[in-house]
Amino acid sequence: MDDMSKNSWIGRRWKLILNLVTFIALLILIYAIRHQLGDTIRNLAHVDAWALVLLIPIEALNYHAQARLYQRLFGIVGNRISYKHLYRTAVELNFVNHVFPSGGVTGVSYFGLRMRDGDKLSSGKATLVQVMKLGLTFLSFEILIIFGLFCLAVMGRVNNLVILVAASLSTLLIVGTVGFVYVVGSKVRINGFFTTVTKGLNRLIHIVRPGYPETINIKGARKVFDDFHDNYEAIEENLDQLKSPFWYALVANITEVMALYVVFLAFGKPVNVGAVILAYGIANFAGLVSVLPGGIGIYEALMTAVLASTGVSAAVSLPVVVMYRVVNTAIQIPPGYYLYQKNLRGREQQPGVPDAN
Repeated sequence: MDDMSKNSWIGRRWKLILNLVTFIALLILIYAIRHQLGDTIRNLAHVDAWALVLLIPIEALNYHAQARLYQRLFGIVGNRISYKHLYRTAVELNFVNHVFPSGGVTGVSYFGLRMRDGDKLSSGKATLVQVMKLGLTFLSFEILIIFGLFCLAVMGRVNNLVILVAASLSTLLIVGTVGFVYVVGSKVRINGFFTTVTKGLNRLIHIVRPGYPETINIKGARKVFDDFHDNYEAIEENLDQLKSPFWYALVANITEVMALYVVFLAFGKPVNVGAVILAYGIANFAGLVSVLPGGIGIYEALMTAVLASTGVSAAVSLPVVVMYRVVNTAIQIPPGYYLYQKNLRGREQQPGVPDAN
């Protein structure tokens, strides 16, 4: 079978292939948390189920904040996107980022595809909005870190290890943001940086696909980088309009922490909220580099360790973290999967719409 025939075969069956990949990823996720599922079932008799029900409106509020955040950012770069469409996309993105372990890269790619609307919305613009959303989410978390340290200080739980954890997290957030602004602030820098990254990715892909020395077209990538920079300049000229997206990013962070804290309450363990904030922040950052779906393993271990450094014993924190992960996943994955599959079916029925593979 020659290359053209292979491409034609893949083109006709892209939806089947993507469904199979998604299904396999879901099976891997279920297998990875099989022990946690058993622990959660055994702990159900010891929790307040009504408290766990609060996770549903909290997650709904989280998606609301994300949708409004996207809406405000798109407004700055000149696009009006419906709230309903962005809310659905936020639910789908959560599913994609949970199932496919890529440090959020798959989510950025999927968002670019999901938002593409003819010539009205370019890939560069969609990518910029998603990256800005992540940046604002990280920066707004600084407020929660300060609040968390204050809460721990009031209870006398601030030791050298806690200060080190908070300082490390804050430094990562600030350095990452400054680095991003420096790179995208110049067309020369953004082209140089991302072209180097693209060439590196092509070399890695070439090892697996020897017949494709340039899987990612450098020339096409540079057009996306230029578009990314031009749209960034539009945001830079309207920095005062970032206030509203920033506060929505803060609400998204608050609801995530609230969801975890509610599970502590369900177990009858009202721990210091500052401990929960720091544990959540460290675990999520470390989970970005995990090779397993949703950071399984790394997430739980780090969160338990950070909580222990603030005085919350593993006997208390581990069952709560496991319950939070399983219940939260059970609430979010099904609607995300449904909307994700619905989008794929819709694309298959629309001629001329870019494939999702």
